[in-house]
Amino acid sequence: MLLLALAMAVPSTGVLAKPKSRSSGGAIAAAIVVDMNSGRILQEQASTAPRAPASLTKMMTLYVLFSYMRAGAVGPDSELVVTPYAASQAPTKLNLKPGATIRAADAVNALVTLSANDAAVTIAENLAGTEANFARVMTRKAQELGMMSTLFRNASGLPNDEQVTTARDMAVLAQHLIRDFPEYYGCFQTKYFAYHGRRYRNHNRLLFGYKGTDGIKTGYTRAAGFNLTASVRRDDKHLVAVVLGGRTGAQRDAAMRALLDQSFPKAIAGRPKPVETAPLVASLETPAPPPPVAKKRVFALASAAPTAEPVSVSQDAAPIAAKLAPAPVQPMAPGTTPEGSNKMATSAGPYHVQVGAFTSQGEAESRLGEVRGRATTLLDGHQPLAVAFQKDDTQWYRARFAGFSQDNAKSTCAQLKRMSFDCLVMRAN
Repeated sequence: MLLLALAMAVPSTGVLAKPKSRSSGGAIAAAIVVDMNSGRILQEQASTAPRAPASLTKMMTLYVLFSYMRAGAVGPDSELVVTPYAASQAPTKLNLKPGATIRAADAVNALVTLSANDAAVTIAENLAGTEANFARVMTRKAQELGMMSTLFRNASGLPNDEQVTTARDMAVLAQHLIRDFPEYYGCFQTKYFAYHGRRYRNHNRLLFGYKGTDGIKTGYTRAAGFNLTASVRRDDKHLVAVVLGGRTGAQRDAAMRALLDQSFPKAIAGRPKPVETAPLVASLETPAPPPPVAKKRVFALASAAPTAEPVSVSQDAAPIAAKLAPAPVQPMAPGTTPEGSNKMATSAGPYHVQVGAFTSQGEAESRLGEVRGRATTLLDGHQPLAVAFQKDDTQWYRARFAGFSQDNAKSTCAQLKRMSFDCLVMRAN
């Protein structure tokens, strides 16, 4: 009887071994709450564990778009062209039709409220030519913002095993959206969006009943669970919180409310401290805008060929190459080639490595200079060429490096891709 009494009085080893959580997130997989005024982490739970972002991905899609909008390359009324690939995306979606156009402002609202995947891919293709190009831009920008555990493979958040993030990284991104783009951040408060006779309600239910909520984004896939990033302001206090991996939307929202309710008493009222004091953010400086672009440009695709159908857009929606703020490359005089003018290749072979196709010779030569500048040793002895061809009524220029054997061309292209350059191996023609 004495032994039985002692056994009943002592907690089981399972209870003793259970770690004490730093949050009351319940059955969620990961969470974090950040005080925007002080930069302090008020609560966290598995905040650096890798998770699938689902549609929280669209926060970065919009961050990149806002960069281009601020630079004047795209405006709210710019018409973005819908490709068959964009139209084929899985729901949720606006059911955009191939060949149709959508205003940039409508695409933004579609991402914020409905989380439309076809609109997300349309943005990506109109800015970077392909969704893969755009995903590389997203990943590079994430690294610049200090999101070192995040990798993007698409613009929508649809399932991809290689697309990962953390609660902490999503908090970093939310802070940047709020501070870097105050002129555009208000879109995340949109409760309803009307498009072609239909009215869509924002998936973020905190906007409709949790005091002080001003955004920002929900997400769900089977692999990710139910995700939410929220921004809430009360009495000069401002919290940003992320919840990942909820079992249901309602349970996720309840966990978010509980975290915020517990954190507001700990938050500091007043003006935000200088950016450099925030421990989550590597840099909150406004990103440099992309370089000016010519009107009526078409996409800079490595795969553009006589049989390809380049996507063109209106004058106001000129798409730009997949780079946010590269070091400027000075255009070369017609008839010259980068680094050595008309220097002939020292390597023999009938194959070319193509790194882009453009509608002006200057753009093709600038691309050659950019690639050559970053891969000088790799491309040493291979002549850069801007090869002209006609497609319909448009003169195109293929940016190529010549003088490869087939195996050498394939190896070189593979290494260029690892450097985030799109390329193709082509036989000289």
